[in-house]
Amino acid sequence: MDFLQLAKSRYSCRSYKNVPVEKEKLEKILEAGRVAPSACNLQPFYFVVVTDEELKEKVAATYGGKWLKEAPVIVVACGDHSRSWKRSDGKDHCDIDVAIAVDHMTLAAAELGLGTCWICAFNAAKCREVLNLPAHIEPVVLLPIGYPADKGNPDRHGLQRKSLDAIVCWNGFKGA
Repeated sequence: MDFLQLAKSRYSCRSYKNVPVEKEKLEKILEAGRVAPSACNLQPFYFVVVTDEELKEKVAATYGGKWLKEAPVIVVACGDHSRSWKRSDGKDHCDIDVAIAVDHMTLAAAELGLGTCWICAFNAAKCREVLNLPAHIEPVVLLPIGYPADKGNPDRHGLQRKSLDAIVCWNGFKGA
């Protein structure tokens, strides 16, 4: 499958089969995150892999969606703001670097036939406590990974995406 087909086939999976994810596949997904680019190559990200059922319940409780604990794996993507690059105006690129790594991981998972879903609407303070994270490490994304129990919506890109003309400006901003 070429890259554009892969990107179009990836969707937010919220229903998982009760099938473990092979360690080799999980390591490929994590490797995709590891090699993701980051500002000044500072790599201010960490990936906490949660497979233990009791710990998974606690992490899932920071979100509230009952479907999350169905996933055999939850990766908690974290950022270290003390190590991330800051632009001259003070903008911290930690969250951007974590997002690039997570995007690499979601696409790697899709290529391997696995489903994922970005979750950012969770209680980060509680998640930090559950995982015993130090104060300078922020949980940014919960990323469930598993074999999809649904098929997703193959037409979602054509139906729910803006056209290129609506989002692309050539040689200067002309939108909004």
